Amino acid sequence: MAANLTWTWEQHKKFANAVAIYGFDETPGMWRYLIWVTGKTEEEVKLHYEKLMRGIRNIEAGLLRLPENENVIDGLNNNGNNRQDYD
Repeated sequence: MAANLTWTWEQHKKFANAVAIYGFDETPGMWRYLIWVTGKTEEEVKLHYEKLMRGIRNIEAGLLRLPENENVIDGLNNNGNNRQDYD
């Protein structure tokens, strides 16, 4: 089964909060927890996790600047709604 790489804002926020709570230990328990919280498959969760880790490494290395958009506040995108795809 092919992974669904599109994540809604709500799914991404649940994922990010779960990682913050559970930590970055990459144990089977962490994967089960992320799957349970997001409702995604193991493959989808692992791909999203790898993307998150890549982004963190790039930020730490100074390769990626954080957005300075005044219109992005509390998860709202430029259109004023909270729907954003995270693929």
